[in-house]
Amino acid sequence: MISELDILDSADTAIGQIYLSRRELLNQPGAWVYSVDIDGRLLMSSVSPRSERQLATSGLATHRRGDGLRVLIGGLGLGYTAQATLESSRPSTVRVVDRMDFVIRWLKEGLLPLSEQLNADERLELVQGDIYAELLGPASATWDLILIDVDHSPDDPLDAASCAFYSAEGQQRVAGHLAPGGVLGVWSAHDSDSFAAVLDLTYPETSREQVRWTIEHEGESKEPLHNVLFFARKG
Repeated sequence: MISELDILDSADTAIGQIYLSRRELLNQPGAWVYSVDIDGRLLMSSVSPRSERQLATSGLATHRRGDGLRVLIGGLGLGYTAQATLESSRPSTVRVVDRMDFVIRWLKEGLLPLSEQLNADERLELVQGDIYAELLGPASATWDLILIDVDHSPDDPLDAASCAFYSAEGQQRVAGHLAPGGVLGVWSAHDSDSFAAVLDLTYPETSREQVRWTIEHEGESKEPLHNVLFFARKG
């Protein structure tokens, strides 16, 4: 059982009203479920961060060249991809870029479930900016691992401005931001053969991971969930 919705913060944006909320589990006092919605449509929840965390763990496993890794993450969300990245000793720098300054403020002000842990890690750098514009522009630095969790999917972007990222020309530009042996990881709510084909054209090594799990509700009912992770490794 879950209590009434507690809205922690909200903001009007070009893509709709975004708000952060939480509910307390009545059968587990002090246990909270956090969620982020856009115009009433669920974007992410702390109930099921498995695929967000796996984006980081599988991305690190795909990179084969030691420690001291420089990691760039597009999209802060509730912080689970950053958390999973920082749980590894391999990264020396984890830079998270989020377009919404208020999302970064949520973390800094302790409104997110992982705020205390993430704020305490000196390897974490938070930057307000457009990750797609950065990756489609000239590379001033290179990264060992780039993890993107912003859009619903390559075929259902939140903003048309990100469409170029999923094109062959766009991925040629993105590859310029990867160091030799560097890995790109992209989270998606749905599969996309067209984006997989673009990655195959651009990188010598690519893969897809199907992430499936269930959420148990009251009683015996279970909700099946399915996300897809795309990975590409630069030669």
